[in-house]
Amino acid sequence: MAVNVNTVYQRVLAIANKEQRGYITPQEFNLFANQAQMKIFEQYFYDVNQFSRVPGNDTGIGDMLSMLAEKIAEFEVHGTSVGSGTTLPADLYKIMDLYYTDASSNVYPLQRITKKEFSQYRLSKLPIISGTKPVYIQNSTGVVCYSALTKSTSTAITSGVAIDYIKKPANAVWGYNVIVGQALYNSSTSTDFELHPSEETSLVNEILELAGIMMEKPNLVNIANAEEDKKNQQEKS
Repeated sequence: MAVNVNTVYQRVLAIANKEQRGYITPQEFNLFANQAQMKIFEQYFYDVNQFSRVPGNDTGIGDMLSMLAEKIAEFEVHGTSVGSGTTLPADLYKIMDLYYTDASSNVYPLQRITKKEFSQYRLSKLPIISGTKPVYIQNSTGVVCYSALTKSTSTAITSGVAIDYIKKPANAVWGYNVIVGQALYNSSTSTDFELHPSEETSLVNEILELAGIMMEKPNLVNIANAEEDKKNQQEKS
């Protein structure tokens, strides 16, 4: 499922041009579009935390946690190999699970530990880390996985590591050709939004807000905020 990028752009233009509030160029739209998409995407995880604290309902259809799970499921990727046991996918947003498959095809979940815990485990007299209890440390470049750890040695896992993760949305692009000085939509060079179809209105509102700030059009910002507030109240009431 996706949201058509041209539909969103035409709605944004229609509202922005009403009462001569300004024109948004394709370049500006593409910039605002991806900022808006990431804002909506990241809000899912804050909302999950919020709605986890309140009771749901028995139908499942109108339950906010179920709706959020459906939206996030669009970005779940399972069973991707971790190169050399260290290299994470380029589109990674959040790790769900890491697991290690040994030479005998046994699968073991990898437990995440901090650098502080890593140092503490090295001093432990008990075999906290083993082939059946592997761990990993995440750093700025990827992960390092271990199947053994002692005060003097460590055994890194360099193969057989896979990841289940949530990926970032791909950048949306309104592709176009310039004909007689006018930008015309080109579907072959465009990329749709990867968000759930229900987010079309939120995308329009978020882009309008960003455009209003850029063009110093407070009325446009107010319209976008009012529409988004109305949508949020309907969803959370």
